Amino acid sequence: MKIRGVTTFAFVVAVVLALGLSGCERADDGIIDLNNVTEVLENNKVEEINIGIIVSQSGKDAAPYGWPMLHGFHLAREEINKARIGNARLKFQVVDDESSAAGAKAAVQTLVEAGVPVIAGIAISTYLKEAFPVAQDAGVVAFSPVSSAAGLSKEIGDFVFRAAIATNIVMPSGVMTTQSKLGYTKAAAIYDEIDAYSTSSNEEISKALEANGVEIIATETFSTGDTDFSEQLTKIKDMAPEAVFISALASEIPEIIKQGRALGIPDTVHFIVPDLTQSEIQQAGDAAEGAVAFTGWSSFSDTPGNQDFIENYQMKYKRAPLPWAAQSYAALHILADAIKNAEKNPDGMRDAAGIRDALAQTQDFPTILGDFSFDADGEAIYDSTVLIVKDGMLQLFE
Repeated sequence: MKIRGVTTFAFVVAVVLALGLSGCERADDGIIDLNNVTEVLENNKVEEINIGIIVSQSGKDAAPYGWPMLHGFHLAREEINKARIGNARLKFQVVDDESSAAGAKAAVQTLVEAGVPVIAGIAISTYLKEAFPVAQDAGVVAFSPVSSAAGLSKEIGDFVFRAAIATNIVMPSGVMTTQSKLGYTKAAAIYDEIDAYSTSSNEEISKALEANGVEIIATETFSTGDTDFSEQLTKIKDMAPEAVFISALASEIPEIIKQGRALGIPDTVHFIVPDLTQSEIQQAGDAAEGAVAFTGWSSFSDTPGNQDFIENYQMKYKRAPLPWAAQSYAALHILADAIKNAEKNPDGMRDAAGIRDALAQTQDFPTILGDFSFDADGEAIYDSTVLIVKDGMLQLFE
C-alpha cells in the first residue's frame, strides 16, 4: 500500500473541504475533483511573519516592565493569529535585553542577524537610544510600545516608531490639567539624571510649569539605582513647595514617595509622578495617597476592546494589566494592521520597507489606547489621561 500517497491525498481533501471552495465538486462516484487544488492552496497560503521581541526577562526591569510587556504581546498575537489578518501569521523570536543598554543593543543585533523584518519591544529610553540605531542601519522596523523620551524616533530614523505618548506631548497636557484644578504656584522636582526618560520628563515638565506661571523653587537629582533620597527630599521639604514632580523609573518611584512622606512632606502637597502605576502604589502604601499620574492608558477607558482586553488579561495571567501590557497589546495590533496593508515585494513577501511604509500611514486606527495615529516622525498621537490615587487605587482625576 502506498501510505504516503494516501496520506497526501487525505490531507489535500481535508484542506479543500475546510476551505469550502465551490470549484471542487463531488462526482457521482464520490471522488473529489482535484483540478484546482494547487491553485487553491497557493491562494490561501499563510505567510509567516517573524517578529523579534525584546523585553527584560532578567534584571531590575523584568518585573515592572518586561513581563507585563511580554504578556501583552502574547495576548495580542493569539487574537491576531486566530483572526488570520491578511493571510499572515505572526511568530515571535523573544530575546532578553538583560535590563541594560548593552543587552538591548546585543539583542537587536541578534535579531537583525536572524533576518526579522520587525523588532518590537524595549521599554527603557536609555536602552533604546543605544539599540535602535542598529535596527535603523540594517533597515529593520523597530517599534517600542513603552519608551517615551522626547524626540527619539526623529533622532534615530524612519524605521523607528513608538506607541507611548512622548514626554513633550503628555507633560504639558498633564501640567495644565493638574495646575488648573490644584492651583499650585510653587513646585519642586526630583529626577534621575542618568535615565533618558527621566531627564526628558523633567525638562518637559519644567517648560510646562514655566509656561503656566508656576515657579520652580527646587530641583534635585539622583542616579539610577540609588536607594537613599533623604538629602534631596529634605531640601525639597524645606522649600515648602505646593507640588512635587517625580521623574523616575519603577524601581525608584516607591522609595521616593515613601521617604518623602516619612521626612515630613505633608499630604497636602501632591506628588505628581507621570509614570505611576498600581504596582508602585502598592509598594509605596499609604504614602502614595493623593499622588497624580499622567498616562496613555486607563482601565476606566471605554475605547474599543479595552474592557475585553482587561477581562482576558486577568483571566489568562491572574492579575490586572499594567499600562506597559496594554501598550504592548495595542502596539502589536497596530503592527498587524500595517502588515496586512503592506505592499508585497517582487518576491511576493511583506518586507521591512513595506511594513515601515504601512506603519507610517497609520491614522485614526481604533485601539484600546484610543484612535491611534503616527506623526511624521513615527511618534504616537492619541489622548492622554490624568489619574489620582484615592483609597489606594488609581482613579480618574477629573
